[in-house]
Parts: sequence; structure tokens; C-alpha cells
Amino acid sequence: MSTQTEHPERLQAGQPAPDLTLPDADGREVSLAGLRGHRVILYFYPAAETPGCTTEACDFRDSLAELQAQGYTVLGVSKDAPAKLQRFREHHALSFPLLSDPGLDVHRAYGAYGTKRLYGREVQGVIRSTFVIDEQGIITLARYNVRAKGHVASLRRALEIPEV
Repeated sequence: MSTQTEHPERLQAGQPAPDLTLPDADGREVSLAGLRGHRVILYFYPAAETPGCTTEACDFRDSLAELQAQGYTVLGVSKDAPAKLQRFREHHALSFPLLSDPGLDVHRAYGAYGTKRLYGREVQGVIRSTFVIDEQGIITLARYNVRAKGHVASLRRALEIPEV
């Protein structure tokens, strides 16, 4: 399938979003093609139940009503198995789909896996990334190497969704 690359190709606004079909925490398949006609916020995070990923997921949870009111569907993607995603969802009352990509194929298609800096050294891993995709499946915003804390607030500002 995909080969590991040191520097993944980064997607940009204006490009078609790579299609994806992945199982959610309950094992049901979710596809981007099935969400055509909806705006999607697709975010990649390294691992469920880690401090940064928990902060980010809870921030999305806490902003979900406002994001949905603006027509956005939020999808979180990690390499975790559906059973771990289910525990993560239940532990933190997450009310949006968490998708499992253990083979990292979708991560690689989005440039969300590759060389990154972690504690001052280069490692291969998940690059915390977020993509906003319009109703036609076109990327309107692509952000790489985002910080977990404050990311959702920054995203809301970029999308002009007021804080409440």
C-alpha cells in the first residue's frame, strides 16, 4: 500500500480531500464521500487518552454545538483500535465520531504521518493536523503541527465562529 515517507506531502486549501472509509468506535464505517453536502472538520491526533489528545477532543466536544450550528461535522482520526476509541469516547463523553486508522493509510494520504520533532528529537509519528472540507469535498483549510491546547479556539476564529 503506502510507503512510509520522511516528509509527507502536505495538502493545501483548494485541493480535493482524499476520500476515506474508516471504522468508528462502534465498528461502523464512515466515509467522507458519504458526507458530501456537509462541511467537515477532520482532525488527526496521536493517541486516545493522552493529555494533549484528551484536551483537544474535549475542546471539540465543548464547541460541537456551535460547530454543528454552522453546518460542520467533526471527525477525529487516530491509529487506535475501535475498542480503545470507544473507551475514550465514553470516558470523556465525546459526542462526535472517532475513526480508527491502524494502518495509517489515511494519515499518510493527508500528510498527517511522518517526521516530526518530539522533545527536541526527530521521530516518525502522527502529525497533529486538522482539515476543513467543504460540501463538495474540497479542502478549505489545512493546518499541520497544531498545538492541542487552544487549537479549537484558533480554528473557530479562522472559521469566524464566535465564542459563546
